[in-house]
Amino acid sequence: MAADISEEDLFRRSAAGEERAFAALYGRRQAGIYRYALHMCGSSSEAEEVTQEVFLTVIREGARFDPARGSVQSYLYGIARNQILRVLQRDRAYAAFDDEAGADSVRSEDDPLRDLTRMQAIEAVRQAVRRLPQNYREAVVLCDLEETSYADAADALGIPIGTVRSRVNRGRSLLVEKLKACPGPGKVLA
Repeated sequence: MAADISEEDLFRRSAAGEERAFAALYGRRQAGIYRYALHMCGSSSEAEEVTQEVFLTVIREGARFDPARGSVQSYLYGIARNQILRVLQRDRAYAAFDDEAGADSVRSEDDPLRDLTRMQAIEAVRQAVRRLPQNYREAVVLCDLEETSYADAADALGIPIGTVRSRVNRGRSLLVEKLKACPGPGKVLA
């Protein structure tokens, strides 16, 4: 499908059962939904489950989307959020991040010590994000990591835009505190 087709049109056509439109929408939004779910759940298998459920919901309940209430992006993140909340309630136990989620992309043949330090820093940031209270974590993940606008994040989370800004600000402060407390020579922030 052409890249110039709007997401709203792709969504409408997907909900009507058009496979090519669904594939194009999936191609545009799958990675962001997956990363959001991974940051929120901490498990690649749960992130895959959430992502699959989001797009199954598009197929089953796509007619419920109202473009007057928000963008396709915020609608999809809203569905993802609801699925994540179900997963988190189901699996209340802490789940560590999978090593496979990005570790290969940071390896280099040049300097193993630098690579090790970088991987430790990435893991420290992942763990710090994972330990944020849920309301701050979802705002930080959407706005800072997924680069979603405050307005779209507010739509996805079902809260006012001012609350999103406040949660992002507080979440960033909590992250800085958590990262400053990281022990050892691989400390992320001074």
